[in-house]
Amino acid sequence: MYKYYFLTFIFLLILMFMILLSVAFLTLFERKI
Repeated sequence: MYKYYFLTFIFLLILMFMILLSVAFLTLFERKI
């Protein structure tokens, strides 16, 4: 059971990291234009 919780936790961390990267990239892209 613990392995599934750990995998879901890692998946959520990666998802949050990707969202933060996309937001930061969009803000930098808007500043360049």
